[in-house]
Amino acid sequence: MPGPQHDAVTSATQGAYRIRGGRPLSGTITPKGNKNAALPMLAAALLTPGPVQLDNVPDISDVRAMLALVEHTGAQVVQSGPGSWTVSAGTLRTASVEPRLARAIRASFLLAGPLLARTGRAELPRPGGDRIGRRPLDTHIHALSELGAEIEVLPGRYLLKAPNGLTGTDVFLHEMSVMGTENALMAAALAAGETVIRNAASEPHVQELCHLINAMGGSIEGIGTNVLHVRGCRELHGARMTVGPDHIEVGSFIGLAVATGGELLIKNAAPGPDHRSMRIAMGRLGIAWEERGQDIFVPANQELVVHEDLHGAIPRIDDGPWPAFPPDLTSIAVVMATQARGTILIHEKMFESRLFWVDRLISMGARIILCDPHRAVVVGPCRLYGQSLSSPDIRAGMALVIAALCAEGESTIHNVHQIERGYEALAERLSALGGDIERVE
Repeated sequence: MPGPQHDAVTSATQGAYRIRGGRPLSGTITPKGNKNAALPMLAAALLTPGPVQLDNVPDISDVRAMLALVEHTGAQVVQSGPGSWTVSAGTLRTASVEPRLARAIRASFLLAGPLLARTGRAELPRPGGDRIGRRPLDTHIHALSELGAEIEVLPGRYLLKAPNGLTGTDVFLHEMSVMGTENALMAAALAAGETVIRNAASEPHVQELCHLINAMGGSIEGIGTNVLHVRGCRELHGARMTVGPDHIEVGSFIGLAVATGGELLIKNAAPGPDHRSMRIAMGRLGIAWEERGQDIFVPANQELVVHEDLHGAIPRIDDGPWPAFPPDLTSIAVVMATQARGTILIHEKMFESRLFWVDRLISMGARIILCDPHRAVVVGPCRLYGQSLSSPDIRAGMALVIAALCAEGESTIHNVHQIERGYEALAERLSALGGDIERVE
């Protein structure tokens, strides 16, 4: 079987989705594992010489790239079953991250913390990823510096050294950065003494990384809060964990069902606190669903009406650090708003270029005023019409798929390898729900 490096290179083929809209998508679907949890958990496997097995890992190009990056360090990477990978990092032959693969995904910088903690050095190129505005690495660099790393910032790469090891300290992160928190956590796990990470991100995927490190013999307290206490260990051991369901994929499927008028049962969605902000935000558009144990049921033919704020004020959907509405669902919310009666403001606070994709939705017939890089006013409902479009990033690409599935006529969405960085076998899974969608080269 071809290894992860082969898969990472060959998976990013150019392709398109040909979609004929107007059909309700109904049936049962199960979300895959959380991409944003799997990536740091794979990186964390480098913290120990023992084997780390992760189950329910999504088969997407970002994961394949991370597997290849981990393998390049000298770790043994073996697929132990469908969706299961075992990383054994008994010996690491290099602390330099492979540049070509690193430029494919932003998560390549997650190797900084574990390589520095385990080997005392790390050399990383500037990472790639979605182009949704400036995404600085300052928080990562500051946190690792506070732990004792010597860092040289060059035009296209970063050299990190800790010849005397890392030492626990009290770190206040410049921003509530998810990956910055994860790098600090992984570095602190092997640092001498105790580390306090303040203003830490608390997303579900950050929590999953914490649980993995604890299962490896680490000691992290305050999981789910913005203050994390890490007691460093001399050595961690192997462990086995299952990656939890992707709450962003769950939100995408809710939007998909509602936009097309279908009835959908989302199995093993793990409803609860992870979906609370989603329920509030989508509720402003009249969207509702039922929690059935670990499943979510989305009723068919929902009447979407914008719920005005007090005194008839125009409401808004805005994102923010967890537990606020996730920025990765903002694009989905824009499409939902085009199908709801009324006017609503979408406020994307986190990334300054993430709303620029709405010109594609406007070309389909949406009534949207892009006020500035962060805010868009959507007036609905709008009848959408099929167009030839290009996916700019993972989440906007998924939003365009939803728009095309509820539009009249045929759409072609190009550059779909961007979407497939975050959604496994999307065309096949949506076809199984009755969607008229096929992947073409």
